[in-house]
Amino acid sequence: MKFSTYTSGGETFYGAATDDGMIALNDVFAQWPTLLDVIEAGALDQLSTAAKGKAVTHTDFEFEMVLPNARRILCVGVNFPDRNAEYKDGTTEAPKYMSLFPRFASGFTGHNRPLIRPPENETLDYEGEVAIVIGKAGRRISQADAYGHIAAITICNEGTIRDWVRHAKFNVTQGKNWDRSAAIGPWIVPFTDAKQLDDARIITRVNGEVRQDDVLSRMMHPIRREIEYISTFMTLQPGDIIVTGTPTGAGARFDPPRYLKPGDVVEVEVNGIGALRNTVEDEVL
Repeated sequence: MKFSTYTSGGETFYGAATDDGMIALNDVFAQWPTLLDVIEAGALDQLSTAAKGKAVTHTDFEFEMVLPNARRILCVGVNFPDRNAEYKDGTTEAPKYMSLFPRFASGFTGHNRPLIRPPENETLDYEGEVAIVIGKAGRRISQADAYGHIAAITICNEGTIRDWVRHAKFNVTQGKNWDRSAAIGPWIVPFTDAKQLDDARIITRVNGEVRQDDVLSRMMHPIRREIEYISTFMTLQPGDIIVTGTPTGAGARFDPPRYLKPGDVVEVEVNGIGALRNTVEDEVL
């Protein structure tokens, strides 16, 4: 079962995504106004039960960022060996600690929606990634217990304005948080089996051309380690999103760079989850 947040007729809904359309479920569960509330209640299984046998309610709709009211989104940077080597900083060894930075929900849009390139800078880039949604709170979580804290998984295109990550000596925050420069979706898939992550493969295509292709098993800091490390310094809460890292092949690393431009189509595909598709448009002022 797959669950999305979407809009139709000026209203926002959440529900089950099917090949024929959406099955709205928020009217069934008035106690949980948003999909985030469902996750906080640990009730994704109740959504699955309610959706079975229920008719499609919407065929004309638009996907939204799957958790548009997510309170905390943490991203892991430089987490694949080939991506680490791209930095040419004198070492090819895996770093002892992972790089982390925050993103905010306002920086994301939904599936089949445009990524927005701002007029201030044209270096909009793509990064295909797997994202996990925390379902069980925890502090100092062991790697052995880490997967038990995941409620669901989804796909992220962690769009970045490259020039703006270089504005200061030590930060990337401003280059990573332009409104609607990235996307998460199309849906969340309940996490029930370790193989959903251990066997996952990320493929990113731009206008049909494969730009990124790697497997999560090659990450320098596996997801179990990410949860362990992050929960050391902060209590992870239901609904927190961790964007787990992108493979080599982003546009900035080509010579010359191949940044996104209006009219481009970016697709991030992950087996077992689906595909996240976005076009690119310039911001209308």
